[in-house]
Amino acid sequence: MNKIFNVKNIKTAAGVIGLYGAVQLLIMFNILSDYYQITIALICINIILAVSLNLITGFTGQFSLGHAGFMSIGAYSSALITINMTQEYSFFIGIAAGALFAAVVGLLIGIPTLRLKGDYLAIATLGMGEIIKIIVLNLGFTGGAAGLSGIPQYTNWTWLFIFTAGTVIIVKNFIDSSHGRACKSIREDEIASEAMGINTTKYKVLAFVIGAFCAGIAGALYSSYFYFIKPDMFGFLRSIDILVIVVIGGMGSIRGSIISAILLAVVSLYLQDFPEIRMILYSLILVIVMIAREKFKNKKIKFNGFPWKKPEKMGT
Repeated sequence: MNKIFNVKNIKTAAGVIGLYGAVQLLIMFNILSDYYQITIALICINIILAVSLNLITGFTGQFSLGHAGFMSIGAYSSALITINMTQEYSFFIGIAAGALFAAVVGLLIGIPTLRLKGDYLAIATLGMGEIIKIIVLNLGFTGGAAGLSGIPQYTNWTWLFIFTAGTVIIVKNFIDSSHGRACKSIREDEIASEAMGINTTKYKVLAFVIGAFCAGIAGALYSSYFYFIKPDMFGFLRSIDILVIVVIGGMGSIRGSIISAILLAVVSLYLQDFPEIRMILYSLILVIVMIAREKFKNKKIKFNGFPWKKPEKMGT
């Protein structure tokens, strides 16, 4: 109990609650325009996606390129339920169904594919994401290429905040548990982990299922906020966008994924004034950020487990 209610956790909780209250007040008094509210919604959804992908790629070391496929499962499952049910609690049923359905698909796909490694796994997950997209595209009740429109909007800042904070807490606690340490050991050396008696397939599939579950939640929130979805929104490029957030923030860093999701959303926001060269500037900024991050990392060394600046040479 003392570990939970320590000074650091209390300060973090107070800061998070203060952030929620500040944004809620800005929305209540119409200080934040709809455009900025959309940006905040995208930040929250991207944080959920990035943190869950980081669990698979950063902490477990499994290179996945099909995360957007699980997002689409959550989005379509939730949208179909909320469209066909008029009750307000359909929103919670839709989120639960979308997350669980994505987790089940993640389990069915993860068991055979996660026996692969490296580039083979990346290609397999990429193919999986495209297969999900094609299936959704050819199903009649999903609207096909035209997509689904008129989805009831139940998602607001409160629910975005709750599910974003909940995802971060769940993933953080998982990583700090014995299961999370097993996943980290697989990332560092899978053969050594197996030699120590760790069921590597079990933990890789477990991390994959949890990541798919969270991606399903993100998709459900997305569909309920933006009224309209179509298969092209959840293609290969969407998976790459999520992976870019993870890489920029740092593989195996939850805090980095959160900061990166906010940073890239802000960059995209201010680049809207340059539509002709927006993607060029966006790519250039990504290159500059990665170079600066690498230089900053190289200026530090590990000494007794802590990062220190390189020691100066002592005179004789």
